[in-house]
Amino acid sequence: MRTIISNLLRQLGILFYTDKIRFYIHFIKKLKDSSRFMKENPMIALPPAYLIYESFNFDYTKYYFDSKETAAWLLNYFKKYLELKNINILDWGCGPARIVRHLPELLDKSCSVYGTDYNLKSIAWDRKAIKGVNFNQNLTYPPLPYVNDSFDIIYGISIFTHLPKDLHYKWFDELIRISKSGAVIFLTLHGKAFISKLTPPEQKIFNAGQLTIKGNTKVGHRTFAAFHPLPFVKKLFGPHQVLEHVEGEITNGKPQQDIWIIKVVK
Repeated sequence: MRTIISNLLRQLGILFYTDKIRFYIHFIKKLKDSSRFMKENPMIALPPAYLIYESFNFDYTKYYFDSKETAAWLLNYFKKYLELKNINILDWGCGPARIVRHLPELLDKSCSVYGTDYNLKSIAWDRKAIKGVNFNQNLTYPPLPYVNDSFDIIYGISIFTHLPKDLHYKWFDELIRISKSGAVIFLTLHGKAFISKLTPPEQKIFNAGQLTIKGNTKVGHRTFAAFHPLPFVKKLFGPHQVLEHVEGEITNGKPQQDIWIIKVVK
């Protein structure tokens, strides 16, 4: 039923606005928990509530403490393929610094950490509140403000999941441009675990190996959704080496995103 209602709102072109209403409902429900978190953690810088909701979900504990665990989880993947010293690492689509804010304290001091996002409000807050990270703003389309061969590691957590087909190719080419030869790119995508989110006609498109889009809303926003079958992903990555693919599962009734780790071949 939830998927049916969402599809109807999308067809009417009002999903973006109804999602804003959903945020306010969540905000009110979380008032007690939010107040307790701020009282118990007065030294933790917190972005405006909607920025957290828009990029992740509105929950201060998950935004800060769970995301610190996610940062360590990411580094455990990276260290399998690179020595984490004297490297440049980029959080592509960093939002309000949910993950990237934790990297400077988890990485060797010889490393340089960068974050970029299309949301001007997120980047303005990041620059003001977060130390040890170099932040830049980008648009919803390339280029990024970095020279060729800049990065040893790039990660994008649920970024391609909110882009149309043409921007998949343009953005992947851009990530390759700013990556060094042998660099590692870590991405999460909507794989087949998410097929229940699709209508029967959309499932036919997905099962035919084609990128499946739920659009009619703001590109890049949480309400814009892309779903990634294996044939499409392999075509997108082209000649670059897939180091690892972890297929998403259904956990506690919720689909988990696929993990893809790519080695850049130049």
